[in-house]
Amino acid sequence: MEPISAAMAAVAAIKTGIKLGRDIQSMGRDVGKLWGAIDEVNATHSKKKRNPFSSVEEEAMDTFMAKTKAADLEKELREIIIGTRGLNAWQELIKLRGEIRTRKRLEKEALLKKRRQMVGIAVGSVALLAGIAGLIVFVLWLLARHNAPVF
Repeated sequence: MEPISAAMAAVAAIKTGIKLGRDIQSMGRDVGKLWGAIDEVNATHSKKKRNPFSSVEEEAMDTFMAKTKAADLEKELREIIIGTRGLNAWQELIKLRGEIRTRKRLEKEALLKKRRQMVGIAVGSVALLAGIAGLIVFVLWLLARHNAPVF
C-alpha cells in the first residue's frame, strides 16, 4: 500500500474511533501506522524513483503532493489529540516520539556495528585458517622435496 494511502486510512480509522467514542489511547496502533506512513512519505523523496520514464517535474510534483498531504494528515492528528486530550498530551506525544526514534536509531547503529564486527571476526578466522592450511601444505611440500617420511 502506498504510504500516503496508509496514512489516510489510519486517519480515517482514528476519526471513526473518536466518533464511536473510543479513547485515543486505545487507537495507538492507528496513530503508529499514521506516523509510520508520514515518515515513509517524508523519506521517499530521497529514494530512487521506480519509474525511469517519469520526468523530473512529475517526480517533484508527486513528492511535493505526498509531503503536503502527509503534513495535512499530521495536522489533523494534532487537532484530534489536542481536542481529546489537550495540548500537553500532544507535546508529550511529540517528546516520546522523538525519544523512541532516537533510541531505535541508536539500537540500529549498535546492531550494524555488531554485524560489522562479526563479519570482521569471520574474515579474520577464515584468513587464519587459510594461513595455517598454507603453512601445513608448505611444510609437507618441503618434507616431500627432501624425501623425508611425512609420518
